[in-house]
Amino acid sequence: MKPSFDFRSLINRENNIMQLIMMTVLIFLIMTALSPDKFLRYYNFESITYLFPELGLLSIAMMVAMLTGGIDLSVVGIANLSGILSGVLFHYLIRDLGMEESSLMVLVGVCLSLCVGLTAGMLNGFLITKFNITPILATLGTGQVFVGLALVLTGGPAIVGFPEAWAFLGNGKIMGIAVPFLLFLLVAGVVAFLLTRTTIGVNLMLIGSNPRAAIFAGLKKSRMIFYSYMLSGVLASMAGIILSGRTNAAKSDYGTSYLLQAVLIAVLGGTNPAGGKGSVAGVSIAVVALMLLSSGFQILRFSNHLIDFIWGAFLLLVIAINAYKNRNR
Repeated sequence: MKPSFDFRSLINRENNIMQLIMMTVLIFLIMTALSPDKFLRYYNFESITYLFPELGLLSIAMMVAMLTGGIDLSVVGIANLSGILSGVLFHYLIRDLGMEESSLMVLVGVCLSLCVGLTAGMLNGFLITKFNITPILATLGTGQVFVGLALVLTGGPAIVGFPEAWAFLGNGKIMGIAVPFLLFLLVAGVVAFLLTRTTIGVNLMLIGSNPRAAIFAGLKKSRMIFYSYMLSGVLASMAGIILSGRTNAAKSDYGTSYLLQAVLIAVLGGTNPAGGKGSVAGVSIAVVALMLLSSGFQILRFSNHLIDFIWGAFLLLVIAINAYKNRNR
């Protein structure tokens, strides 16, 4: 029998996905009705394909941490520190040593950023599993440490002047498609496979849904949680690579508004903050819906303060609805 993609089974397995698709279509129709000339421009949708991958990766990183009942409030700090350290490396190689830009240099920068994310994730996992620090406090503290370290490295201003190949990761096109969008599809596919088709993913879900049963089943709870924060850190560093590539700069306070949005998107995408439930597909659709909504707000000239208020109120509403639905099950 030939393997086939069963869309109906996907919808049945993730009931939240159909609601998200309907919400996305509704947002699209409302924004189109309010400002058809500006909202339906090709440039608007093209810009979204450049902007949403970094937020999408941060949201998936948040979802991974939530699967075990935790949260990672350090994702934005990790993303910025990853970009800044790579920028410092490029400045040292190009300006101080006089080396020419090359693909190998950019590859080294990418590896450095990923190692920063991995190390930061390991630190979070270590604090949570070995010292039993509550995830929200551990990652809030490490997030401040990463921001402080970024400030020490930069002195405050942004680091600019990344190699062209690095900027290509955030601004380039391949066959007319934005490179960040292609990178997001690749990474999201790998994470989705990891969570649904591997033992680690199944164990993460089980630990989040029923920690006591997971322990009785012989699962290494601390080890799985440690792995989840490692993955969350690596995903955050990937977002940092795309963010610094898109802006051709890295700064300690870039994307600070992404933290609340990442939590909102993860919850809106069907992730249970208590753990045990979440999917890459749900988060991906949720980030598209939020980006369409954000684009519409910008076109309608909503102030950034009002948009932040709406995100916060929307997050409370989604959490309340999910809590009500779970109580009735």
